Amino acid sequence: MKSNLGFGFTFGAIGLVIAIFLAIAMIAGFERPPVQTAQGGYRGTGIDEIYNPRTLARLHAANVVPASLPQLPASGPKAGAVYKNVKVLGDLSVGEFTRLMASITTWVAPTQGCAYCHNTANMADDGLYTKVVARRMIQMTQHVNADWKQHVAATGVTCFTCHRGNPVPSQTWFSAQDQTHGALQADPGKNLVAPAAGDSSLPGDPFTPFLKDAANIRVQATTALPQGDAATIKNADWTYALMMHMSSALGVNCTYFHNTRSFGDWSQSTPQRVTAWYGIRMVRDLNADYLGPLTATFPQARRGPGGDVAKVNCATCHQGVYKPLFGVGMAAGFPELQAPSGGH
Repeated sequence: MKSNLGFGFTFGAIGLVIAIFLAIAMIAGFERPPVQTAQGGYRGTGIDEIYNPRTLARLHAANVVPASLPQLPASGPKAGAVYKNVKVLGDLSVGEFTRLMASITTWVAPTQGCAYCHNTANMADDGLYTKVVARRMIQMTQHVNADWKQHVAATGVTCFTCHRGNPVPSQTWFSAQDQTHGALQADPGKNLVAPAAGDSSLPGDPFTPFLKDAANIRVQATTALPQGDAATIKNADWTYALMMHMSSALGVNCTYFHNTRSFGDWSQSTPQRVTAWYGIRMVRDLNADYLGPLTATFPQARRGPGGDVAKVNCATCHQGVYKPLFGVGMAAGFPELQAPSGGH
């Protein structure tokens, strides 16, 4: 009779190896000391943020602000009188205009240079789609700085806030495409690894309903028992996916905005929740009024699977930091980007 001892030993060894790998994976997922906390609310409320110096060091290295060119006087001939087809910045002096164009090149296309947006044989030509988009993005930046101070305050934004030296910002999104599973069941966008929701199984596109459309973000009750709350589990799934995105995008946890004993109670929330409320509406505004209308301007290769244009979310500016670029106010050195809505 043949012994099964060898097979048992082999399977036992395989099981041991698997267990070792699982143990390594689990240990790797834990935060290694030292861990620091910063109190954000009253003592005893648990409104604390947890930070690791190693993580902060990496983030600071990734958020270095480039040196700005010296500001030039507003006197002298205007750009609109010297150059052709200047539709947005024509009332800047030639010096101011040239400084901003050189800065935008550094912020957006340091490798490609002026040719990324311009036909260098005819700088007035609007033949390149990138020039048309860049003109509208300048207007969008002015709009953010002038009309969304409830979110960006005096810090403001520049092209570098999103681009960081890349022609296309690294953090953008396209609407997910509907799929079907089986004969009839519509795909709810769940049960797959969703990077937008912290690699969870929550819906992978929480942006379309909340940051493109204006679905309500209200699933947390303010009473112990339900009282007329019509929110469904599906609503909660989408909402929590968005909340996980916001947490990851800003490098914070829920307590940065909420007292978790009562998520829905504004009186127990932090001031940052108000700032985030305006930020959600600002992002909707930018996607609806600035990016969406440019869809036909972009070539097909720059659009998503459904033909939509790349849009912004919280990570586009924040990129893992509670304040973009740790709150460095680059925009103050570029008053031409602080213009009232509509530009010059």
